[in-house]
Amino acid sequence: MRQNLEGVLVTGANGFVGQRLGDCLDRSNWEVIRAVREATNTDDVSVGDIGVSTDWSRALAGVDAVVHLAARAHVMRDAAADPLEEYRRVNVAGSLNLARQAAAAGVRRFVYLSSTKVNGESTEPGSPFTADGRAAPEDAYGKSKQEAEQDLRALAATTGMEVVIIRPPLVYGPGVKANFLAMLRWLYRGIPLPLGAIHNKRSLVGLDNLVDLIVTCLAHPAAANQTFLVSDGEDLSTADLLRRAAAALGCTARLLPVPPTWLEVGASLIGKRAVAQRLVGSLQVDMAKTCGLLGWAPPVTVDQELRRTAEYFLQHQVGRRTSGD
Repeated sequence: MRQNLEGVLVTGANGFVGQRLGDCLDRSNWEVIRAVREATNTDDVSVGDIGVSTDWSRALAGVDAVVHLAARAHVMRDAAADPLEEYRRVNVAGSLNLARQAAAAGVRRFVYLSSTKVNGESTEPGSPFTADGRAAPEDAYGKSKQEAEQDLRALAATTGMEVVIIRPPLVYGPGVKANFLAMLRWLYRGIPLPLGAIHNKRSLVGLDNLVDLIVTCLAHPAAANQTFLVSDGEDLSTADLLRRAAAALGCTARLLPVPPTWLEVGASLIGKRAVAQRLVGSLQVDMAKTCGLLGWAPPVTVDQELRRTAEYFLQHQVGRRTSGD
């Protein structure tokens, strides 16, 4: 299945996904060109801020494929005067600028990391998102990802460069930050959490599973010009995730059985309704197309990835704090 590639450009190569992907490609003997905003070593290519005028010529030299990870990420407290325009500047105009230069440079395949936010924010029980289902983004980030997808598909149709789109849900793994890291800290400290009565279903994807699918999409002939959803293949309730993460940390989750409706009302009163909806609501993805078309299956289980995540947390978060005491 693997084709002879001269080089693979990975944008956002120093990010959470980019670092793991670069290491995986190195081990598989691909020639990896790592693009970052500001290079800290001579092996990386510095491209500055991503936008409509970014010059990618140096990074694209000798490249046969691109994995575009760099983006303006989902911002929980966005201070921008017009958040949608800020997202569009980087995620839409910046991505299309890179793709146009890649097509002109003879790049064969362009893999774009999008988001399930293109599909929407939640699903009803038994009605998971599908890769070719209706797009219904609700926030500025999701809308910018949808617009980027549309522009990339149009470019593929006119240039012949193959575009592959991957939409992951929440990604976790060693080095995870933001809300997932906060959750690990709460669990490790034994903080009681009012989440014991939540019986939702949410799809997640471990870092190693996502990276494995990206690598598969770089070379698989059937991936050309397709959109794929990805997950670990096991959907968890918020309560179950907390219990299994705590077990990986070697502690016990202290979960209080507060009714979900109470949580939503309380969160609304303090302006955190969206956070509560993510904790109590469901978001499931259907991977039938991904697994069937590519012959792919997640190589890592939820518990394996949670153990790796917990080990990293205990070494780099707890260990660092202890050594500094």
